[in-house]
Parts: sequence; C-alpha cells; structure tokens
Amino acid sequence: MRLLLDTHAFLWWWAGDRKIGAKARSAIGSADTVLVSAASVWEMTIKMSLGKLRFDGSIGDAVEACGFERLAMRFEHAEAVRSLPSHHGDPFDRMLTAQAIVEGATLVTHDRAMASYLVPVLWI
Repeated sequence: MRLLLDTHAFLWWWAGDRKIGAKARSAIGSADTVLVSAASVWEMTIKMSLGKLRFDGSIGDAVEACGFERLAMRFEHAEAVRSLPSHHGDPFDRMLTAQAIVEGATLVTHDRAMASYLVPVLWI
C-alpha cells in the first residue's frame, strides 16, 4: 500500500499525537511506502515563518527518521491540479490530492473536504 500523508497527518505522526486513530496508525506503520510531499514542507515552512507553527530541526530529517519517503513536486503533479474540481480552495491540499492521484497513493487526512475528490482516502 502507498500512502501520502496530508501535512497535519505527518505533524501528528511526528508528535506522537493520539488524534491518529488505531486503523490509520496501523496502516501507516505497515504500509509499503509512506510519502511526505514537498508541498507539505512548503506549507509548514510558510506557517513557521509566520509564527503559526513551531518545528525544531530539519523537516527532511524528521521524514527520514520516521522511515517515510520524500515526494518531490513534479510537472505531472502540477498539471493534474488543473483537472480537479474546485471543491477545496487550499492550494496545498489541491496539490496533495493531485499527487495522490498521479502517484496512485491513498491520501491520509482528517479533512472531510477531500471526500469530494476521486482519490482514495484513509481517515485519521
């Protein structure tokens, strides 16, 4: 199974937050591949620069320490956003949705707005 973590899903996993349910925690722990997108890193660093998020150390190091894989943003991902309906206004969530579709991954999220897209979702 290939999973793509939404930004908050990665942050909650890293923090050991109990907001991630048992089913999602088990799936993440046993997945063949767990991806964290550069779009999430971009979103986190913007929030960090605005003082809305604190994250000590390197996000990339944290991703690797979790055993997750980095997912770069590619042209195919950006172009796939064009075909998405306008269900969600957050550009980072739209990019993650497009990446999940292109990569054949299940999106791990708690954002119910993602249910409107034709992408497999694992709810946390």
